[in-house]
Formats: sequence, C-alpha cells, structure tokens
Amino acid sequence: MKRLSLTLIFSLLVLISFAQINKDGSQVNVSEITVTLLGTGTPQPLMERFGPSILVQAGSETLLFDAGRGCLQRLRQIKVEYDKINALFLTHLHSDHMVGLPDLWLTGWLITKRAIPLKVFGPTGTKKMVEHLQKAFAYDINIRVEDDKAPQEGSNLLVTEIQQGVIYEKNGVKVIAIQVDHGVIKPAFGYRIEYNGHSVVLSGDTKYSENLVKFAKGTDLLIHEVMIAPDTLSKSDPRYNITQHHTTSEQAAHIFTQAGPKLAAYSHIVKLYGRTEDEIMKRTRAQYSGPLVMGEDLMVFSIRDTVAVSRALNK
Repeated sequence: MKRLSLTLIFSLLVLISFAQINKDGSQVNVSEITVTLLGTGTPQPLMERFGPSILVQAGSETLLFDAGRGCLQRLRQIKVEYDKINALFLTHLHSDHMVGLPDLWLTGWLITKRAIPLKVFGPTGTKKMVEHLQKAFAYDINIRVEDDKAPQEGSNLLVTEIQQGVIYEKNGVKVIAIQVDHGVIKPAFGYRIEYNGHSVVLSGDTKYSENLVKFAKGTDLLIHEVMIAPDTLSKSDPRYNITQHHTTSEQAAHIFTQAGPKLAAYSHIVKLYGRTEDEIMKRTRAQYSGPLVMGEDLMVFSIRDTVAVSRALNK
C-alpha cells in the first residue's frame, strides 16, 4: 500500500507530457516556470550529453545558467535565439561550464544581430576571463562589425561578479546566488530562481552542502549534480580528487530528504570507471523514495501547482 501511495503521488507531481513551448521558444503560460536541461554532461565529449547548461524561462525573463559545450546548438533545437536571452549566470569557472560561451556569444550575436550587451553574472575571476576573451576575439569582433554590419553594442558582455544573495530581480523574477562547496574550486555557486510563488534550485557543482539544503527547502524543483565511483577507489588513483569535489548518490538522497522538493532531478552526471545511471538511481532509491528523475538533454520541466516533465523525442 505504501509503495502504491508513493507511485500515485509521483504520478500527480510528475506528468509525462509534450513541452509547452511555442514555435518561437516563448512560453505558452507566463504564470509558470519552464526549465530546460540543455546539457547534462561533464567534460567528457559525449553526443548524448552536452556540456552543463540550463535554461530557465519565467514570465518575460529568459535566463541561461552555465554555457557548456553545445549550448547554442541546444538553444537552436528548442528555437530560443541568443538575442532573447536576458542574462547568463555562471556557477564557477571550470572550463566545462563556460567553454561554450565564445560560441554562444559570438555566433549568437552574428546570427541574431543582437543589439544590446549580454549581462553575465559569475564568481570572482569572471571579469578577467571575459576581458581576455574579448581580446582573443578582437579581430573577429571588428571584422563582423565592419564587414557583416553586426551591431557593435551586441558584441559586449557586461559582467557582474557576485556574492551570495539576491543578484538579479526583474519583472517579478528573482535570482538568488547560493554559495556551495566544490572542494578547492572557490568560489562556486548554485542558484535559486523564484517567480509567481514558485521556485527552482540549481545546485551547480558541489559536494554535500548544508547551505544549499537551506536555500532549497520546499522548492518545486531541485536539480542536483551527482557522482558515482567504485567503492574501492583509492587515494592514489588519479581520479580520486573528482570524488572530493562532487556529491555521491547517498549524499544526494540525504539532501533530497532534507530539502523536500516536489521533484528532484539529476544533472551533471559524473560516472567513473564504468559505473552506470541505473546504479546511481538504485543507490539513491535505497535512501530516498520521493519523486526523482534522471535528467536528460532537452528534458523540460513545467512548474505550476505540479511539476510536469517532458522528454525530447529527437535530439
């Protein structure tokens, strides 16, 4: 009976349906938050899992979180153009989370003729990174303005380096930066996005973080990273340090139990030495029985009174 009740609850909260997205990428119902996993992978160059990147559409705001490999192609697949993005938020400066930025920025600007700068929010070091990128691509930017008549202003990136707290508030949408623990990579942030009485929390890359749990309590949707490795992995193994920067299945289960989201979902899925997604779910389920899905590229979450999930039919 208990198993049946949990199944019924999960069915009510997680509805498998078609994504409620118009042909131009705008939301059908502006009262909801729509979250699209553009990339759920890691530094591994996999075709089925692009680099870490998540799109959040809330009301009139279209916000991008991280710009991993292939994020522009994924945006094109869901018909969201670069000139419709209001802001980009970086969780930290590991390359897999921002290596897609030059393509997003320069190709996006060229193709859409974006005429205003893109606002970029990120940890300390983001300004220096962007300054170097602008110098590295100075020739391309100049020739695109002179030869392709691309708007000069659209080539600019306006950087704000952040600390924990409210960092963005516009048109009823609030973005809160959450300091998390990504081992020696400091600072690193997760994000909580609030709109119309609903919220979504993105963990970013982190180990178990009590601070994240505090900000995630009662959220509609908690998207969390996860890592699985052999239990026998020794400290002398060259990949051992990876286990010290990420969250295990068991730790994630504890986080989900403490935070109590309507739905939890995995993204940025780190699998070492042949471990599998089935193992991740099995080990999580041993300690957590609430609503949970394994994230996939182009998976869409529609947040209203319930959280509806749809999977891409074609990638």
